[in-house]
Amino acid sequence: MQDLNDMYYFAEVAERGGFAAAGRALGIPKSRLSRRISELESRLGARLLQRTTRQLSLTDAGRLFLQHCLTVREAAQAGHDAVTQVQSEPRGLLRVTCPVTLAQTVLGELMPLYLQRCPEVRVQMEVNNRPVNVVEEGVDIALRVRSSLDDSASLVVKRLDVARQVLVASPQLLERQGTPITLQELAQMDSIASSSQDGQASWELVGPHGAPQTVRHSPRYVVDDLLTLKFAALAGTGVGMLPDYMCHEEMADGRLLRVLPLWSPPQGIVHAVFATRRGLAPSVRSFLDFLGETMPGRNSLAASAG
Repeated sequence: MQDLNDMYYFAEVAERGGFAAAGRALGIPKSRLSRRISELESRLGARLLQRTTRQLSLTDAGRLFLQHCLTVREAAQAGHDAVTQVQSEPRGLLRVTCPVTLAQTVLGELMPLYLQRCPEVRVQMEVNNRPVNVVEEGVDIALRVRSSLDDSASLVVKRLDVARQVLVASPQLLERQGTPITLQELAQMDSIASSSQDGQASWELVGPHGAPQTVRHSPRYVVDDLLTLKFAALAGTGVGMLPDYMCHEEMADGRLLRVLPLWSPPQGIVHAVFATRRGLAPSVRSFLDFLGETMPGRNSLAASAG
């Protein structure tokens, strides 16, 4: 079988009218190019070029062979163009993991828009709050909401937005137990929480002057689902901490009220984690760009870890 590189070299020499011009175009020394063509002629057992001191011309065999070389070159270029197109257009399967509340709000609204923008991409999204090993589990992008950015030498992190939480209570609860003015009063109220240990839970709060405080309380009701927790807050079961997007309407119409509004939890950082920037697939890059465009500043940001 012929060396396809030699066929490509021969086509360049023939079309450019000489070894010097072809060598400059290919970035190959003229002497090396001449030797490759001579070796090609030896393998074919036919002279392809008539060499004189002033010009280069094709023999009959050379003209015939050139047609095949041009076909090979055009096919190679077409293959290159096809791969370039595949590499430049988002397509294929994109594997994403996402915390529950972020998926139920922000991503639930945004994903159809992304899929419309990139019709050749298929998305497989796993919704859970467990820590995900991006590399070992073959995940393209893991979305996370945490108090600090992930720090790993093998992972790349893209910051997307911030998530806020608020302390809320129903008017009925405040009528029954009074509106707290201090953190000590807050700790004595009925409360609800998403987790506890030995019957105790805590809220990490930051005051108006940036001073952090930990408020320990004994929740009457512990449930690890934020929507269920909101139902309990609405029913007056206790003071609870919720993502602001989950209770925006309830606070607007007075069914839930902010408690100690000068105190709030530290903001969570919404970010994407992926394996590497080198050779990033177009689908991954397009999804990261899309989130960077559409997510910042949105009210519906979830505040649960993933």
